[in-house]
Amino acid sequence: MSLDWIYYAISWILLTWHSAWDAIGVPVGAVIGTNWAWILAIIFLVVTVRVILFPVFVKQIKSQRAMQALQPKVKELQEKHKGDRETLQKEMMELYRKEKANPLMGCLPMFLQIPVFLGLFHTLKRLNPENGGKTLYGWTVEQFNSASSAKLFTAPISGRFGSTAADLAPLGANTGTVKVIAGVLVLIMIATTYLTSRQMILKTGWAEDPQQRMVQRLMLYGIPVSLLVSGSIFPIGVIIYWVTNNLFTLGQQQWVLRKFPPLVPPKKTATATGGKSPVQPAKTGLLGRKTAQPVAKAPAAAPKVAGPKPGAKPVNPKKAGNRPAKRQG
Repeated sequence: MSLDWIYYAISWILLTWHSAWDAIGVPVGAVIGTNWAWILAIIFLVVTVRVILFPVFVKQIKSQRAMQALQPKVKELQEKHKGDRETLQKEMMELYRKEKANPLMGCLPMFLQIPVFLGLFHTLKRLNPENGGKTLYGWTVEQFNSASSAKLFTAPISGRFGSTAADLAPLGANTGTVKVIAGVLVLIMIATTYLTSRQMILKTGWAEDPQQRMVQRLMLYGIPVSLLVSGSIFPIGVIIYWVTNNLFTLGQQQWVLRKFPPLVPPKKTATATGGKSPVQPAKTGLLGRKTAQPVAKAPAAAPKVAGPKPGAKPVNPKKAGNRPAKRQG
């Protein structure tokens, strides 16, 4: 299957945004060693893609809410079919089908962005003045040459951490500078990838379903670790795309989680805690400091009645109450 349609689409968005920034007056030449018109074109490629995928992102949030609401039923199935993995999987699939919940919906926005990522990777990788076919995918020779010389702090956007001196010679770039810029961007890419997954898991909680929990762990730890290796082959322009996409995701998730807060699990009652009163959460005071709650006072004990002295005769309270008072002197 040919991916040319993806390359044409990505190229069209890039060139359209570059032309827009050029028309606005953003310098085409390097300022502080950076061709801002091309950098902004990559950043707004992210904005364009995320706006298109926003309805899918909303469906992702709704699916996650549905999965969260089903956690008690999933737990019941796990207890009921403990040790029978095959039956458990069938019952859970039937539950998801009945409640119209899809465990894989949480990964759908990421999967839909893979073609965009591959298209940008291919487009930026071929930006080399010595390459032929400069007019491929709707580019003009002038646009191709301009993008080939585009830099971020003197590092070409088509350069990679693993680029050799021979690879960078046609681009007029220094190997050390490219490694420093690419290395810093890869670390930022790993950190923001981790934070986007952590933000969602902290708000929605870990899933009870082993399959869903495995996906969460993969998103939280597996992908950031894999970027430590694969990041060395990504062109700087692709890393800029990835970092911008992560920052966009952090902001979008924060907005959605505030507008549609996750379901709050029911609080344990005094009966569930064995008759003990539940622990009161600490209130947040000024400057975000937590203030301790006042401890409830125990009920006052009944006054102790002094017992009779050893050897004393027992006193009948009724008779003592009816006995007349002695006359005074």
